[in-house]
Amino acid sequence: MNSMKIVPAAVELALLVGLVFAGGCGRGDRVVEEPPPAGPERAPDVEAKKPQVGQARPSHEHPAFRERVAEREAMVSKQIAERAFAQTIKDQKVLEAMRTVPRHAFVPGRYQRQAYADRPLPIGYGQTISQPYIVGYMTEMLELDEKSKVLEIGTGSGYQAAVAAELAGQVYSIEIIKALGESGQKRLKELGYKNVVTKVADGYYGWPEKGPFEAIIVTAASSHIPGPLIEQLKPGGRLVIPLGSAWRAQELVLVSKGADGTVQSRGLMGVRFVPMLGKAQE
Repeated sequence: MNSMKIVPAAVELALLVGLVFAGGCGRGDRVVEEPPPAGPERAPDVEAKKPQVGQARPSHEHPAFRERVAEREAMVSKQIAERAFAQTIKDQKVLEAMRTVPRHAFVPGRYQRQAYADRPLPIGYGQTISQPYIVGYMTEMLELDEKSKVLEIGTGSGYQAAVAAELAGQVYSIEIIKALGESGQKRLKELGYKNVVTKVADGYYGWPEKGPFEAIIVTAASSHIPGPLIEQLKPGGRLVIPLGSAWRAQELVLVSKGADGTVQSRGLMGVRFVPMLGKAQE
């Protein structure tokens, strides 16, 4: 594996400020709730028929895209674009993606009233749909465009994958919890995200046969950056991952891979995510 230069973490005060405004923003509430929203019957694996990178785009024909538009606009303007005491998101393409994706379609029925609230929400199995701000922030850090091939570790409800799919050519998403992986696949398919492919597996190992990737996003905290993900990151690519213990302060880290294969990382903000499962626990 390539050598890695780790930039020191932010000072303690900055970390605490980040925690105040991003705290709980990962899939972090460890409460077992109702099963995730139901989707259509699971389709058979159609890997061989999937479109090539950059060819398929979200269709936006599902009625959910025309629902609660004003709430999404308020979410973006008040929570993301003009957020007080935190770094605002300036990439207009990211902001438009956040306005477009119907977050309520990824939220269980009992939490529909809070679908556009400035907080994570339980989706079952001890997981959450992330706070809108942190979804937008992590997406902006990846610097996606229509040619980008993205790997997501932790499908969850499918919301982060949908936001990335609005910007990238192709998104590959892995979920270790079978029920979430299957329901996320159904939901994304129903909503018309033809450029998202999912599978149930341990994301620690990535998806080597689909790599290398221009961008990798990890939505669960690990004590270290998994070696396979570094290997599958394309030179010039970017990886965003929360690092740290589930019970202590975590830091969102941006990893960059140079054209020569060297790797550097820098801390972005304090966060709190659920722990990465599987191999990462060993």
